[in-house]
Amino acid sequence: MPKIQAEALRVLGRALLVANGVPEEEAATVARHVVNANLAGHDSHGMIMLPNYIERVKAGHIVPGAPFTIVQESPTTTVVDGNWGFGYVINERAMALTIEKAGKNNIAATTVFRQGHVGRLASYPLMAAKAGMIGMAWADSGRSPKGVAPFGGREARLGTNPWAIAVPSDLDGPFCMDFATSAVAMGKIKLAEARGQEIPLGWVVDKDGDLTTDPAGIKGGALLPLGGTEGYKGTALAAMGEIFCGILTGLGFGVEPTGRHNDGCFLIAIKVEAFRPLLTFRKEVADFAHYLKDTPPAKGSQGVLYPGEVEHRAEQARSSAGIEVEDATWQKLGALAAAGGVAMPE
Repeated sequence: MPKIQAEALRVLGRALLVANGVPEEEAATVARHVVNANLAGHDSHGMIMLPNYIERVKAGHIVPGAPFTIVQESPTTTVVDGNWGFGYVINERAMALTIEKAGKNNIAATTVFRQGHVGRLASYPLMAAKAGMIGMAWADSGRSPKGVAPFGGREARLGTNPWAIAVPSDLDGPFCMDFATSAVAMGKIKLAEARGQEIPLGWVVDKDGDLTTDPAGIKGGALLPLGGTEGYKGTALAAMGEIFCGILTGLGFGVEPTGRHNDGCFLIAIKVEAFRPLLTFRKEVADFAHYLKDTPPAKGSQGVLYPGEVEHRAEQARSSAGIEVEDATWQKLGALAAAGGVAMPE
């Protein structure tokens, strides 16, 4: 697999998007989010997604330059129609507006509907954390095809419906949770298939309802909910995600026949200073993280990590060493570059 520096991938991603009709500013935003996902170790949301986004643009499922429409608002709430624009662009703007309103009124919430894939969900709560606020984001896949079977079932009826929360702290890296409510994100299945790797037993059932380690088994099968034998907990979280991001946004539930991907999002920003002095809060969150890390390690463990530490370590390592891109993705990017007259990085 080639190993490429992050900035070179950002330049490539931006150029490929522009070559396919995406405005320069939007292309830069999408490329930044995609490569940041790679840097954080979430390759399932990284450059592997770019060819898919370009396919969606060509199919008319993503509309470059789509307007950002506020359908309804109050001093603390906003309802945003993304008009099928890039999820990265629409959702980032929605989160910025939520932070602005929370800055004036201590807390604010926003729903977003009709937008493309929003990528790594932590990106949006982290915006709030940088502003001295607690940020939260929840997302579903609207009424696009589902991938997760509810606990006790074998047919996909739910999205992976990720949930992310970030808080400000004095740590070197962010204190942040971000996880799918399924056993794993769908992108990790696609990544394993692209890399010719098996997946752990317990992630996927095939079309016959049998557990499988073959990522291709997802075709006709389904992801399992978070929790394994306690999967009813993951199902409950996913169901609540559908409520907040599908029904509350007005997208609804189930599958719309065209299969158009339309992430619904529910965003919150909470000003810490409405409850505690920010400097005190930041210090105590860091103290809490160190308290967790001081736990004696279990047998076979290298020690406790605070939420978000894995991603922080990955970003530090990959910022200097570069990002590995699987051969299958690199070939797709190369084909797009050749078609668009874009130079590939060495």
